[in-house]
Amino acid sequence: MNLPTLKIGDLEARLPVIQGGMGIGVSMSRLAAAVANAGGVGVISGAQPGFREPDFWTNPLEANLRGIRNEIRKARDMSPHGIIGINFLTATREYTDFVKEAVKEGIDLVISGAGLPKNLPEFVQGTKTKFAPIVSSGKAAETLLKLWDRRYQVVPDAIIVEGPLAGGHLGFSREELEGTAKDLYTLVDEVLAAVKSFADRYQKPIPVIAAGGIFSGADIKKALDLGAAGVQISTRFVATEECDADDAFKQMYLDATEEDVVIIQSPVGLPGRAIRNDMTRSLEAGRIPVTACTRCLSHCDPGTTPFCITKKLIEAVTGEVDKGLVFAGHNAFKLDKISTVQAVMDELVSEYEEACQA
Repeated sequence: MNLPTLKIGDLEARLPVIQGGMGIGVSMSRLAAAVANAGGVGVISGAQPGFREPDFWTNPLEANLRGIRNEIRKARDMSPHGIIGINFLTATREYTDFVKEAVKEGIDLVISGAGLPKNLPEFVQGTKTKFAPIVSSGKAAETLLKLWDRRYQVVPDAIIVEGPLAGGHLGFSREELEGTAKDLYTLVDEVLAAVKSFADRYQKPIPVIAAGGIFSGADIKKALDLGAAGVQISTRFVATEECDADDAFKQMYLDATEEDVVIIQSPVGLPGRAIRNDMTRSLEAGRIPVTACTRCLSHCDPGTTPFCITKKLIEAVTGEVDKGLVFAGHNAFKLDKISTVQAVMDELVSEYEEACQA
C-alpha cells in the first residue's frame, strides 16, 4: 500500500511527512529544502534565525528578520517546487514581526507552538500562506478553534498535535511527562474529535498531523489508521548529512543511550527534552548566570532565568555540545548512523509498506 499524499489547503506534498522545525539552527534552509525535494514538507526553524549574522547580539531584531528572509530565499533556490514552512515559538517577544516577515517572503506554511498562537490568523489572512498551530491536547485545539471562529471566522489549514515523547519544548507538566501524560495516539483521537464540527461547519478539511515520537513507518501507519492526515518527524532528520547542525551535535544523538535523554526546565516556561551533558548537569546544581541577552522571550528576566536559552542552543548547534543545550526527542537513542534525507524518506516508505503487509 502506498503512502497517501498530504493536502494542506491547496498545497499537496507527495508524502505525508512534515519535518519538524528544530532550533536554534538545526533545521534551516539546507535541511528544509532537502525534505521538500524528497516529497515532504520542509520546515525552517524560526528560533533566532539570524544567529549567524555579525550584528546578532547588538541588533537581534534586524539580524533575525534578515535571517528569515535569507533562509526562505535559500530554501526556495534549492527547492523551487517544494513546500517550505517555518516554525515560530509563540513565546518569542518579536513573534508578530517574525510571522509578518515570513508571510511577506511568501512562505508556504507557518507553524506555531510553545503557547497558543491566538493572533496567528490575522497575519496570514488574504495571503497564500497556510497556518497550523501545534497543540498538546484536544482541549487546546478546541480552545483555539472556538477563538478563531469567534474572532476571525476562520479555521486553521491544519493542526499538529504533539505528544509527550517530542524533543525540545513540550506542552506538558513535568508530572505528566513522568508518567500521567496521555500517549500521542490518544491525543490524536481527541484532536480529531475537536476539529470535526468546525470542519463540517466551514466545509473545509482540517488535517490533523501527529507529532512527537513518530520514528518509523509503522508509527506513521498507526497514526494514519487513526485518522491523522500525516505526521511530523524531527529526530530522524537530525542524523542526516543535510541537517544544518554541526557534526558534533549529530554525534550526540548517535552516542546517546535511552537514559541520556532527560527533561529540563526551559526559560520558555515549559519542560524540554534534551540529551544529558555537562550543561544539564550544571543546571541540576543551580542556575547558570546570564552574561548577554537578546530579550528573545516576552517574559524572561535575565537576572532570574535558569540559563540563557539562546546562548546554550547556539553553543550546541555550532559544535560546543558539552556547554550547550542539545534538544532531542525521546527516540534519539535509536539512531546509529548518519544518513541522507532521501534515504530516510525511502526507509519510512519501505517501513510503512512492510507494516501494511504485516
